[in-house]
Amino acid sequence: MLGGAVGDALGAPVEFMRRSEIVARFGESGIRDYVPAYGRLGAITDDTQMSLFTAEGMLRGWVRFRLKGIGPVFANVTAYAYLRWLKTQGYAPQPDAHVGEEGWLMGHKELFSRRAPGTTCVSALRSLTRFKWRAANDSKGCGGVMRSAPVGIFLSRFGMADRTCVKETFQVASDIAAITHGHPTGYLAAGAHAVAVASLLRGASLPEALASAKNQLRLHKGHEETTLTIELAEQLARSEPNSPAAVQRIGQGWIAEEALGISVYCALCAKDFEDGVVLSVNHDGDSDSTGAIAGNLLGCLHGASRIPKRWLEPLELRDVIEEIADDLATAREWDVGRYSTKYPPN
Repeated sequence: MLGGAVGDALGAPVEFMRRSEIVARFGESGIRDYVPAYGRLGAITDDTQMSLFTAEGMLRGWVRFRLKGIGPVFANVTAYAYLRWLKTQGYAPQPDAHVGEEGWLMGHKELFSRRAPGTTCVSALRSLTRFKWRAANDSKGCGGVMRSAPVGIFLSRFGMADRTCVKETFQVASDIAAITHGHPTGYLAAGAHAVAVASLLRGASLPEALASAKNQLRLHKGHEETTLTIELAEQLARSEPNSPAAVQRIGQGWIAEEALGISVYCALCAKDFEDGVVLSVNHDGDSDSTGAIAGNLLGCLHGASRIPKRWLEPLELRDVIEEIADDLATAREWDVGRYSTKYPPN
């Protein structure tokens, strides 16, 4: 969670800049330290905001299951969480869409700030009704994959060595992405990312984690774009490591398979956390999303202790991110009754 947030914050100021513009401003190595965005250093964007609400949805789904024996129905409960995020952006959900109790996360007023939210996410959520939780669009934008890491983090604690659990991780993340993105690539890439995150947290190497993700992808109709882009990233990491030109060959990151592919390439090439995240944001296109996804993967590989302190210390909402990440990691051991106020079971 912290890795994704710092990648998001590093990429935020250059999200809409071309690489040539980044180099002209920051030098040949590109941006390597925070510069002000949204009025402060270390500002997160909608990527981290929505990741926090994904985490809240997973935790509320678990609490609901433990208290009521319903589910766990993670996708539906996370849809409620996204409608709460929608409220933080100043938009009203449909009148018959049940938003649920506000809870702990909505108490952090820093979240009530627009950070270039994706138009697909906003329009899809504004159209949701209580009995219609999947997007009616054909979008494969990266908004589903950039927020999917909490699914992998949470479910990595539930026996990922079992193939059934790998399948569940892929399915849950895909279903949650499909709340806003209706194209198969838009939601299957999210499933692949979640499986990779969960596999890394269970001790797999990155190549092993990517193999697990591709195995799941191939079971689903419409997987080809995502699978081929991951394979391209793997090939380029071997033949052209640490190359901005190779990143450009994968794409700009505005669409799901490109955002995942760029992040995979940067993580495979990286000698450490900083090296990989810097590469992931210095390109044409959606720098905060590729920074967030690469940061997720590299955070799982290297751990929070390897994230540079100069990035962690000014990070917006760091305490909230750390607390909800700890909750994702410990939920299985909870005495759930004590957590029902923090994460109401809706």
